[in-house]
Amino acid sequence: MRLRIITPLSIIIDTNSVLSLRAEDDSGGFGIMPGHADFLTSLTIGVVSWKDGAEERHYCAVRRGVLAVASGQSITITTREAVASDDLATLDGTVIAGYRAAIETERIERTDTMRLQLNAIRQIVRQLQTQGRDGRERLG
Repeated sequence: MRLRIITPLSIIIDTNSVLSLRAEDDSGGFGIMPGHADFLTSLTIGVVSWKDGAEERHYCAVRRGVLAVASGQSITITTREAVASDDLATLDGTVIAGYRAAIETERIERTDTMRLQLNAIRQIVRQLQTQGRDGRERLG
């Protein structure tokens, strides 16, 4: 099978010698073999692994993404970030931990941004209400 792992900036993996692939989505781990039905799923943060024609195992850490199987012969993974390596310990420990930390940081930043926006809206509403009580020009 052909496997392509693609980020917005580059093609991380493009190989035609995949015998089987393992990945994980929200429902758990799953495998893909030649002849698999067309399939589309959203991946979790994790390590995708595959065996090549020489029966060697390869790995790629992905920061979520979408996996698509087409015609039982083509697997495409599109993801925000990916790091390929034959050293599972490094990927599983360092890279995946980094992905999880980055997602937590993004969550905190989104929360802080939403708080700032809500505070700004509250101040605008208070200012408009104060202007209305003072007999000044009312909006609306």
